[in-house]
Amino acid sequence: MAYKVAVVGATGVVGHEMLNILSERGFPVKEVVALASRRSVGREVSFGDRTLKVKALEDFDFTGTDIALFSAGGSVAKEWAPMAAAAGAVVIDNSSAWRMDPDVPLVVPECNPDAIAGYTKRGIIANPNCSTAQMVVALKPLHDFATIRRVVVCTYQSTSGAGNEAMDELFNQTKAIYVNDPVEPKKFTKQIAFNVIPHIDVFMDDGSTKEEWKMVVETKKILDPRIKVVATCVRVPVFVGHSEAVHIEFEKPITADEARDILREAPGIMVQDKREPGGYMTPVECVGDYATFVSRIREDSTVENGLAMWVVSDNLRKGAALNAVQIAESLCARFLKKAA
Repeated sequence: MAYKVAVVGATGVVGHEMLNILSERGFPVKEVVALASRRSVGREVSFGDRTLKVKALEDFDFTGTDIALFSAGGSVAKEWAPMAAAAGAVVIDNSSAWRMDPDVPLVVPECNPDAIAGYTKRGIIANPNCSTAQMVVALKPLHDFATIRRVVVCTYQSTSGAGNEAMDELFNQTKAIYVNDPVEPKKFTKQIAFNVIPHIDVFMDDGSTKEEWKMVVETKKILDPRIKVVATCVRVPVFVGHSEAVHIEFEKPITADEARDILREAPGIMVQDKREPGGYMTPVECVGDYATFVSRIREDSTVENGLAMWVVSDNLRKGAALNAVQIAESLCARFLKKAA
């Protein structure tokens, strides 16, 4: 069976990746429609060896569309996702708009694929935050084995997580510094080139940022509401690829060797953990890959039953576009075929 798929936000970095991954994975499409705002109408985007002309979301009728992949921001998703769902499409939304709605499943297929069944309530499935997605892929098999009590995570997030303008700002500032031109932050609050910024999204009343809050509440919704999480999210001068230093406290004993063996067998994970120079993964090496990479697995002697590890993934792929396509694949295999 083949499906009509609409990609909303097709001109953005994640929208491009959605189209690439649909093609790469041979998703069974009978038609693909690229949608964006009216100012992008007529622009061309690639889908495999084909070229699609962008259409206006505002003028599009979702009737007859099976799946709508949204990556156009929260305000667009809030307005248009219910309309698409009402027309019969199943919406898979990459924004934060629907993640914490109790009637919308928040899904990482390696972690909670059964939650997809909840799409029937609103016709919408939420994709988690990019930093949450890669972390829970690594946490899930360890939680199943030894039950996670607490997670302390520090992220090192690339500029692509903030969109095209943010990547351009890193490039332009780097070039300006080399030729001694002035550097003026626009997308970011401070200089991003040759710097790190401990501030992603808006600040909240408790002093955390919304990005940090997302990691807390989304991990609980996807894995287990009993898990305690504290996060510090940092933007770093990297174009693509998020990294995370993750410290975990378990209820039951678990050794580094056991964790390594468990993670090697887990879906979506590649373990690269040699205790030697270069025996670990970095963001540059993960770009374009589907996997979540885990390195530097070791025991944490500061807590009982503690582990520390390093987690790296392409944020445009597993953190966004790939996860959305994986949800669509599972949706088709388990539900839409039956409905047909």
